Amino acid sequence: MSKFEYVCVCLFFVPVFVLGADPPGDFEKNWPQWRGPYANGVVPYGNPPEEWSETQNIKWKIELPGKGHATPVIWDNQIFVLSAIETDRKVEPGTGEQTKAKTVHIPRNVGTSNIHKYVIFAINRLNGQIIWQQTAREELPHEGTHPTGTWASSSPLTDGEHVYAYFGSKGLFCYDLDGNPVWEKDFGDMNIKRGFGEGSSPALHNDKIIVNWDHEGQSFIIALDKKTGKELWKVDRDEGTSWATPFIVESNGLSQVITSATGHIRSYDLATGMVLWESTGMTMNVIPSPVEAEGVVYVMSGFRGNALQAIRLSEAQGDISGSKAIVWTLDRDTPYTPSPLLYNDVLYFLKGNDGVLACFNAITGEEYFSRQKLKGIGTVYASPIGAGGRIYISSRNGTTQVIKQDTQYELLAVNKLDDSFSASPVVVDDELYLRGEKYLYCIAEK
Repeated sequence: MSKFEYVCVCLFFVPVFVLGADPPGDFEKNWPQWRGPYANGVVPYGNPPEEWSETQNIKWKIELPGKGHATPVIWDNQIFVLSAIETDRKVEPGTGEQTKAKTVHIPRNVGTSNIHKYVIFAINRLNGQIIWQQTAREELPHEGTHPTGTWASSSPLTDGEHVYAYFGSKGLFCYDLDGNPVWEKDFGDMNIKRGFGEGSSPALHNDKIIVNWDHEGQSFIIALDKKTGKELWKVDRDEGTSWATPFIVESNGLSQVITSATGHIRSYDLATGMVLWESTGMTMNVIPSPVEAEGVVYVMSGFRGNALQAIRLSEAQGDISGSKAIVWTLDRDTPYTPSPLLYNDVLYFLKGNDGVLACFNAITGEEYFSRQKLKGIGTVYASPIGAGGRIYISSRNGTTQVIKQDTQYELLAVNKLDDSFSASPVVVDDELYLRGEKYLYCIAEK
């Protein structure tokens, strides 16, 4: 995220876990949330190109106004992208600016006195043209962000009927697919550690949207009715700043919301907000989102330390710290910003923010390989994805490496574009979408 604004990244989504659809439904065929239809980075139906460049396999390329590390979401022929656009309107220090029906003054760490527009764009998948755009807020950022981050780093959501644009402290905004406002929710202002910026994305499951609000003030997790924005439940959390997106999974007959943070890993009952189980926490500055398969959830982080826990949900109840519910652990080479990729019972993750890849048996914890240097890859904030039996890893130097999905490292291609990528790749059908600092690319065989 973008995140510590490393999150951004990114960072950072949105999870919903949908159990096997047969035949594939609309949810599985689209990219409705952070980390894709299964929230694990895997594209179940799609075969994007293996090779591309500025002159090869580019279906279209458009310049996007403003800045944002929010990963796009896609439904049918619409791509939804968030951006923060700096205007030439200034607020003079000490004068304040009218925002959210209250007067605020320029924070010392905000780094700008310019009003920003917080915008959602709907883009035509066929040709890259903007179908509609809406400005959710137009005001001064209330605090700063990481030098490599943005004020639009949280990814949106869509269920095929509405799109939900999340700008953290600026609020959550629901639109129909024609761009008409439906409802909005203001959660207040976050106080992010060291002013590093926001990046956790909301999660959607059935009729509920989950927002995790970890910061240096009173942290909480909240469930909203997706149709009205009405608060369904809210639970305070004893956590400092984290940027991880909550992960929703069905297990033990319950829909669980799993959160990763420095103090504790926790699971909440989606229906009531009651804590179902908890374990010891991760490292500082938690950003990566959990993933799950075969009833085991994998939680990890990697800033000022390394931590990975593989937790069997059928045995998780109450305080599971040190219990047999924790199947295996790891204390090295875990990611700082990028989330892991869980593909065919194989767990892939990067070391820190570096182009160094590890590959483990997700079920047993057996190491297949680790500390594999990736040719041409620099700093990585984007999370890897898997599609068509291949893995796609994009970096901030504009390079994307494509490798074979296997337990042995096999390089297939190294592709370079004239941009920098912090948002994660997206695949729908046989097209790959890369959201850069300047451009949005649609990559397809030509």
